[in-house]
Amino acid sequence: MQNGKNLSEIKIDDQKIIKNIELNIWEALIPVVLLMVMLAYNIFMAEGELFGVYSNQYILLSGGLIAAIVGFFNKVGYRLMIAEIWENLKSVFVPIMILFLVGALAGTWLISGVIPAMVYYGLKVLNPAIFLPASVVISAIISIATGSSWTTSATVGIALVGIGSALGIPSGMIAGAVISGAYFGDKMSPLSDTTNLAPAMAGTDLFTHIRYMTITTVPTIIITLIVFSILSFNISTSGEADVSELLITIKNTFNISPYLFVVPLTVVALILAKTKPLVALGVGVILGAVFAFVFQPEILKNLSDSKFSALRNAVFVDTEIITGNEKLNDLFSSGGMKGMLWTIFLIICAMVFGGIMDAIGALARITNALLKIATSIFGLYASTVVSCLGLNVIASDQYLAIVIPGKMFKKAYEDRNLAPENLSRTLEDSGTVTSVLVPWNTCGAYQAGVLGVGVGEYFIYTIFNWLSPFMTLFFAAFNIKIKQLVKK
Repeated sequence: MQNGKNLSEIKIDDQKIIKNIELNIWEALIPVVLLMVMLAYNIFMAEGELFGVYSNQYILLSGGLIAAIVGFFNKVGYRLMIAEIWENLKSVFVPIMILFLVGALAGTWLISGVIPAMVYYGLKVLNPAIFLPASVVISAIISIATGSSWTTSATVGIALVGIGSALGIPSGMIAGAVISGAYFGDKMSPLSDTTNLAPAMAGTDLFTHIRYMTITTVPTIIITLIVFSILSFNISTSGEADVSELLITIKNTFNISPYLFVVPLTVVALILAKTKPLVALGVGVILGAVFAFVFQPEILKNLSDSKFSALRNAVFVDTEIITGNEKLNDLFSSGGMKGMLWTIFLIICAMVFGGIMDAIGALARITNALLKIATSIFGLYASTVVSCLGLNVIASDQYLAIVIPGKMFKKAYEDRNLAPENLSRTLEDSGTVTSVLVPWNTCGAYQAGVLGVGVGEYFIYTIFNWLSPFMTLFFAAFNIKIKQLVKK
C-alpha cells in the first residue's frame, strides 16, 4: 500500500468504473501501446532524455492527449475527462503533501544530526554480513506497526540506505531489501489501507483476508530472506578500516548524541498512536529544526551567515554538508522540498493519464477483455494478476489496480464457487506489491524519490514484490489451498 490507513481517505463508494459501449478493445489499447512505445524509446534509445529532465512527465501527458483524442472519437465529452482527472488529483493531494514534508524532514534531520547519528550508530551495530536480511526484517517490523510502506521508507529506509551506502553496499540492493520488507509488513498490517480495501472489494472480512494471505506471503518472504542472506555473504564491503574512518569523520563533523533519536522515536510513537501522518511528519520537521539549533550550531553557522537562513534552505531548497570524505558528502546532502518536485510532477502527470483513460472507458474495456479469456480457475487467477499489473502500469495508481479488478472479477469468482478471500489475496499479491515496480506509478515514483534510488536500480532486488504474483499463480496452478465457497 502506498501510504497507510490514515494517509489517504479512500471511500470505496466513490470509486467509479466508467463503461463506454462506443469504445472497442483495440481503441482502448491505442493510448497504452503508444505510451509503452514512447516510454521504451525514451529509456532504451534516448537514455531518459527524450524531452529533457521531465521526459516521463511529458510522455504521460502525451499519452493522456492520445487517450482524449480516442475519447472524442467515441463521444466522450471533455467535461467528463476533466472531472475524472480532478477526482484522481484529489486522491493524491495528501500523498503530495507527504512528499513535501518528507523533503523537509530529510533536510532538518540532516542539519540536526539525526540522519548522521543513525548512520553513525548503524555503522557500529550492523554487521555487513547480515545487513541486507536485517534491513528486510527491520523494515517489515516498522511497516507492520505503522501500516505504511511509505512511512517506513521515509524514516528507517532512508537511514538504512545511508548506512549501507557507507559500507559500500550497492544502493539498489539496499533499496530492494527495504522495499521488500516494507511491502511485506504493509501487506500484512491491519492498519494498511490496501489491506482493508482488498477484502472490502472482494466481499470478505479483514482478518480472514490477512490469514489467507499468509499462505502465499510467508513462503515469499522466506525466499526473499534467503536470497538477501546469500547476497550479503557474497558482496564485498568497505571493511572495518573504512568504517572506522567513516565513524571518525562523522564524529568530527557532527555533534553525535543518543538524544538525537528522540526525534525519530517521537515520529514513530505518533504514528503508532494513529496520529495523522501529516501531523506526525510535521512534528518531525519541527523537532528536527529545534534539535539543529541545540545540537548543531556550528553546522548552521558554517552553512550560512544566518542560522535561520540555513534552516530555511534545508527545508525548502537544498543543503550539502562537506565532511572531507567524498562518500559521506554524497550521503549528507538533501534537496529539501525542492528535491521532491520531480516526483510530484510525475505523480500529477500519471493521474492525468489515468483519469482520461478511466473517463473514456478504456480501463473497463481492457479489464472486461481479460475476464472473457478466463476459462479455468488458473485462467481466472491469471486474468486477475494481469489486470492488476496492467492497471498499475496504465492507471499509475495501486488503488485503481485493486478497485477495478475487484469489482470486475467478484462475480466470476462466485460463479466458480471460489471464496472471496481468493480474490482479495490475488488483488494484494499482484496489485499492492507490484505498484512500486512501475517508475511512473505513484508508489514507484515515491520510493525512488524518497530513497534516492531509481526503480531501474532496485527493480531486480525487490525480490518480495516481483515474486509475489508468481507465488499466487503457482498456488493456483497446482490447486494448493484454494478455498471453496461454503454455501449456507
